[in-house]
Amino acid sequence: MSSPAPRLATWADIARFPEGTRVEVLDGEVTFAPSRAPAHQGIGARIHRRIGGPFDEDDAPGGWWILPEVDVELGPHRVLQPDVAGWRRERVPTFPYEQPIRIVPDWVCEILSPANARRDRLQKAAITLDSGVPFLWIIDPAERLLEAYWAQEHACLRLGAWSDEDVARVAPFDAIELQVGRLFPPGS
Repeated sequence: MSSPAPRLATWADIARFPEGTRVEVLDGEVTFAPSRAPAHQGIGARIHRRIGGPFDEDDAPGGWWILPEVDVELGPHRVLQPDVAGWRRERVPTFPYEQPIRIVPDWVCEILSPANARRDRLQKAAITLDSGVPFLWIIDPAERLLEAYWAQEHACLRLGAWSDEDVARVAPFDAIELQVGRLFPPGS
């Protein structure tokens, strides 16, 4: 007699934890992450300011909803909490109040830390791009690098990588020049 298949976790499993718990469901498995380090938080705030400022204001050209650290359900057994995520207002005209947000983002940014780098680069990146998120940024604070990916029709293209010395136009926010070094805290 075979043993029953393990039960796959869903949003309902996450909802049982106290608000603010750093927990995700990755392919049916509940995963926990430690609280974010100060450099990680600083980079997230800088991204929100540098991208959210020009794109998330009510009168901003481009029209985006840019949200840090929200629960996003990409499938019944895939609930991620990206460091920063964005939705184009032309596709999502009203602010997404629901929790978890059940609308696939148009852009996700993950900031690596020693505790999550491997999982973010391998498992979360694959889930994100396979779920229909067209743009993924991965920021590596230790190396002071920004990598950008574009996915469409079951293919993924690496758009490039930029160091803290670069000024770049990085999709989907290529309407502005981004001074990559300004994303990182001084001396990190």
